[in-house]
Order: sequence, then structure tokens, then C-alpha cells
Amino acid sequence: MTSRPSILAPLIFGVVVTAVLIWLGFWQLDRMSEKSAQLAEIQAGIEGAPVALPARVDPSMKYLPVILSGRTTGDEILVLSGTHDAGGGYNVISAFETEDGRRVMLDRGFVDQDHRRTPRPPVELLVSGNLHWPDDRTSATPEPDPATGIWFARDVPAMAQKLGTEPVLVVVSGVTGDAQGVMPIPVSITGIPNNHLSYAVQWFLFAATCAGMTAWLIWRIRRRTY
Repeated sequence: MTSRPSILAPLIFGVVVTAVLIWLGFWQLDRMSEKSAQLAEIQAGIEGAPVALPARVDPSMKYLPVILSGRTTGDEILVLSGTHDAGGGYNVISAFETEDGRRVMLDRGFVDQDHRRTPRPPVELLVSGNLHWPDDRTSATPEPDPATGIWFARDVPAMAQKLGTEPVLVVVSGVTGDAQGVMPIPVSITGIPNNHLSYAVQWFLFAATCAGMTAWLIWRIRRRTY
């Protein structure tokens, strides 16, 4: 006499796996809420009232709004960049001497291909912006091109060494004075990913698939039994 297959083992397995997948989906929804709160906090910090550049600067001050008065030196780095409207171009990273004698870097913003070689001699500026330590480099990022002087990512320590400044970068949001055709591109949270909703949807779809397969397997087993 042939024994009848039991539905208990696949039922327990299917319920447990489905429950775990559903839990993972809700966990991702919680992470989405946490990340949204973090982004809102960052945005509030970016939009805060600017302060004088602190005497000591470190990456914990990322996004701190500051205001600087001084003069560009004429020394600059061009970093390959682009915008949705203007297409390809460069971010202009300038050495900047403050009124109190410090030498820092300004990410002044964007110039298009046609204005790459436009002279940008020293100029007096009052700028507002945000301290930033951009994470542009990856393992695939090329080294700066010695022939053209073009950089392919913003690297604060390396750029500071090249320009002879403190390892301090201010991304300009506003300029009083001659911007010399450079369009500021303020710091934004738009590049910070918050993909947890899509992850949650994936886990819930996996859970639905697991539940459906479990139901189908039990149906097959019961059909064979009877």
C-alpha cells in the first residue's frame, strides 16, 4: 500500500519563507522612512543660514553652509562634468584666498565645452556655498589626463595638493562679483539614492510568488492523494 504524501512539510516551509519575505518588505519600508528623514535633515542643513568658515574643518561638517570673501588666484582644475540642459562640460575648481589669508578651493560650477579655455584671471568674490567631500571616484575612474589637464572626478585631497590649498572644498551656491561665466551648481540631495521602496516591492512580489507556489504544490499533493 502506497503512503500518501503529507502537505504538512511544504505548508510549513512555504508559510515560514513567505512570512520572512513579507517581513523583509516591511523592513525596507521602515528603512525608506528613515532615509527620507535623513534626507530631509540634510536638506535643512544645506538650506541653513551660512556661517563663517570654521577654523578647523573636517568631513563631519559636510553640507555646512558657509560664506567666504576673498579672491580667486587664477589657478584652477577642470573636472569633466555635464548638465541636462547644456550637455557636456566641466566643473571649475578654483584656488581661493580668503580675506584672513587662508587658501581653500571653490567648486564654482559649470562651464560648457566652448568656454573651457576662456581666461578666468584672479577676481574678488563674495560667495556662499556648502562644505563638501564628494564621493565621485570609483575604482574605474581614470587618473587626471596630464596632456589636457582634465580631471575625471573631484578628489578633495588630490585637488588640494595640486592647487596648494587646504583640503577644503566649498561648492558655490551664490556669487557676488564677476562669476566669469561660471554657472553655480549648488549641492543637492538629488544624487543621494533612496531605493528602499523598490526593494520593498521586490520582497513583497517574492512573498506573493512563494505563497502562490506553496498553494500550487499543496493542490498538486492533494490531487494525487485523492
